[in-house]
Amino acid sequence: MQNSLYVNLSAQVALDKRLTTTANNVANMATAGFRAEETKFSSLLAQATKGAVAFVDSGDTYLSRASGPITKTDSPLDVAVQGDAWLGVGGPSGPAYTRDGRLTMDASGQLRTLTGQPVLDPGGSPLLLDPQAGPPTIGRDGSVYQNSNQVGSLGLFVLDNKGTLTRAPGNAVTSSLPVRPVQDFTRIGMVQGYVEGSNVNPIMEMTKLITIQRAFESAATATAEAESSLQSAVKTLSPQGS
Repeated sequence: MQNSLYVNLSAQVALDKRLTTTANNVANMATAGFRAEETKFSSLLAQATKGAVAFVDSGDTYLSRASGPITKTDSPLDVAVQGDAWLGVGGPSGPAYTRDGRLTMDASGQLRTLTGQPVLDPGGSPLLLDPQAGPPTIGRDGSVYQNSNQVGSLGLFVLDNKGTLTRAPGNAVTSSLPVRPVQDFTRIGMVQGYVEGSNVNPIMEMTKLITIQRAFESAATATAEAESSLQSAVKTLSPQGS
């Protein structure tokens, strides 16, 4: 049995996974606060064969924490996070975190994301404003004012770099490790009237798509050639008349 068939197949499986993640990145190039998904690859040594045969692992995916470009909107309910921090929002299974700062205020005055998730304060509680007091003013530290009176604060949270980020509803993420509210706003803060875009690099992702497609075609060709070689060998070595 030719090991090359299985090696090529493992390569195609890995490339298919990479193609899926890259295509999703391209589809979300214009999604505010979207975090690109990357794939880490490794090889696996086969234990059931004589000698070292390296198969391609399908790869682990992870979310990029790189910042996206910031665009000015002048909307008082738009905020962009500066630095390595995330806005807290309510999720179906507890708090989640997002870089999409496009906020809305419902009839009761509660701040929500565009997908309807409540925006949280540093203590993890929903933030409620006065719907009759006009547009809020939001400071770098997340403090929210209406008519010169502070009515609350937006929660900014630091997600441990060692934690694994998992996508959550509403363009948000959750972390495998505990998070903590930001207390030092020297390097971290938010800017009102701006929105952070996707951190997907369009040129890089399109280049990846082309590269992956060519690599997949090469692996498929190699698989076909290996299979053809195996069939020829079987015919050659088979007893005459069998």
